[in-house]
Amino acid sequence: MRTCVRSLVGTLVAILAAGSSAVRADPAATEMTQGERGHHTAQTAASAGEAGKVARINDWTVGIAGGLLEGTFIRFAAELADVLDDGDHLRILPVVTCGAAENVSDLLYLQGIDVAITAADVLGQYKRSGEVKNIAQRINYISELYIGELHIFARPEIKTIADLEGKKVGFNTKGAGPTITGPILFERLGVHVQPVFVNNAIAVEQMKTGEIAAILHTVGKPNDLFMRLGPMPGFHFIPVEFDSRFADYYVPATLTHDDYPNLIPAEERVDTIGIPAVLAVYNWERENDRFRRVERFIEYYFARFERLREAPFHPKWKDVNLAAQVPGWNRYWVADEKLAELMSGSQLVGSLGTSARRRTRGSAGVLDRARVRDFVEQAERTLPLFPEQTRPALTEVFEGIRSELSADKPDEPRLRQLLASVRTICERDATGVVNQGILALLAKLFGA
Repeated sequence: MRTCVRSLVGTLVAILAAGSSAVRADPAATEMTQGERGHHTAQTAASAGEAGKVARINDWTVGIAGGLLEGTFIRFAAELADVLDDGDHLRILPVVTCGAAENVSDLLYLQGIDVAITAADVLGQYKRSGEVKNIAQRINYISELYIGELHIFARPEIKTIADLEGKKVGFNTKGAGPTITGPILFERLGVHVQPVFVNNAIAVEQMKTGEIAAILHTVGKPNDLFMRLGPMPGFHFIPVEFDSRFADYYVPATLTHDDYPNLIPAEERVDTIGIPAVLAVYNWERENDRFRRVERFIEYYFARFERLREAPFHPKWKDVNLAAQVPGWNRYWVADEKLAELMSGSQLVGSLGTSARRRTRGSAGVLDRARVRDFVEQAERTLPLFPEQTRPALTEVFEGIRSELSADKPDEPRLRQLLASVRTICERDATGVVNQGILALLAKLFGA
């Protein structure tokens, strides 16, 4: 039996995957008495004269693998359905799954799944394991999504990651994001833990009794699992210091009191690593019937993307840069063509790489000094990861920002100019994962 609970939608996707010729039982098609039910099968939709309806419903349906109910992936999948659904022209079926790692497996093997939300580090793990041949060619991406934060929530006696040595740590259910990120994290830090694969909502209860020392949760903040928790004296988030050991897949990130007012004291922050989420797609060839569905999905996604930035959708949609490249991944050629069209036009320029630039220059409100200081502290930790020729320029700009922040009344235009300089330097190589991380932090700083 699988270790995670799936929604009924997942079953429907598998049924629909047979294509427009799929035949489903329709109990309402034939009236039977209670006694007859043991001797007769119900009419099918096709035999009831509804073959055309079956074909129409299946013709433009795309299944998208989301994640666990308490995660961010499934919300993004549901919101994609809200915005992209177009009646008989396109229907999106979000599927509740175990999470990032299993979503790639579903994309490879589960009928009816053509798109999935996963994490950037998952593909690298598949490559290293060698269990899937040519996976980089078979699995592509449409766009990077948001930066999810690694949450390490621990019992009072656990003060640092080193304190987890030999302890039981919840990795969520098998197939979830922590089952990939967790081993990478602890291996690189040289900490040995006992992984426990159980739903994190259950694991939190086990933490209270001391059965589990901590849990890993790889989601976008603020996350419902922690938002629903009341004050838990002594229980806290453990910091993870970003350094060169995490520069291949991850970026600097922070959790604050504003994110989790019940769990993080005011004016405190918890440094951690950010995991880029990816909108992945199976690399269907043009001749395959599934190709036309995926092509239409991508067309609608780029055309309607700006709607996702609006309320009431998740605020992290505002951080998405459609032009961002995902290291180690290949962009699906259809998405590449649509992106090229948008970059040559003007209708969605705000969704591309210039989005942070426009928001920076167009922000008229007063900058929050504490938020600017927080940005500088996070960005400065990445300096060793930049090429030697780039570090002096960034160091000089950061020193200028700190000088302005120390003044009784900072020069607002000068501060904005310095922040714009950071952006310009990072945009010189916007494909770098560290550069993308700083650009994302800048976008958040200016209310993206």
